Amino acid sequence: MALIKHATIEKNSTLLLVLSLLVVSVGGIVEIAPLFYLESTIEKVDGVRPYTPLELAGRDIYMREGCYNCHSQMVRSLKDEVERYGPYSLAAESMYDHPFQWGSKRTGPDLARVGGKYSNEWQVAHLVDPRAVVPESIMPTYAHLLERSLDTGEMLDELKAHIAVGVPYTQDMLDNALADIAVQVDPNADSEAFLKRYPKAVVADFDGDPTRVTEMDALVAYLQMLGTLVDFKVYDAEANQR
Repeated sequence: MALIKHATIEKNSTLLLVLSLLVVSVGGIVEIAPLFYLESTIEKVDGVRPYTPLELAGRDIYMREGCYNCHSQMVRSLKDEVERYGPYSLAAESMYDHPFQWGSKRTGPDLARVGGKYSNEWQVAHLVDPRAVVPESIMPTYAHLLERSLDTGEMLDELKAHIAVGVPYTQDMLDNALADIAVQVDPNADSEAFLKRYPKAVVADFDGDPTRVTEMDALVAYLQMLGTLVDFKVYDAEANQR
């Protein structure tokens, strides 16, 4: 009987179209309707904060130089990925990325958890001459970043643009944006207020040249914070208690 009814549907194109639309409509409603009752589809996670002005500048350089073409920033929830790169990525970790850097291709390793994995000196050496530290690397050199002073002329406008799309930069952050760049590259500076604005930010002379702020400073600062904001020991413990 079921086969006869199925054959009737298949032979009647109008009936098949109507029933197909009905099935797709019901499926769409089931998937979409719950979203109208959620304040956010991203679960909030303690520790995630907006980028510091220096990190944000470094992220711009990361995109300008095309680093995303060979490196992803999303650890999938697969055993081999977690064992190699660390805890799988959370949506909240990318909530202030515009655009996000998840990527779909890995010529080089995933960078979602690269922050703190290597020293600043290693990062600079790797960017200047990749094969000096990773002989099999096919990455091009980025030594020119050492020679370029960081242009901060549009930093305030960029922060305001991020505010417009939902990044919670405060007026205090705007007022101190340029000063915060100078503080983050000076280990001897008074960074107490800066670290209150941006917890867990790395303060260091990233490129080894204290006389000026370079694009290398910015890029290394960005790399050194990737994956460091969420305390996964606390996150995993809370998840296990649920």
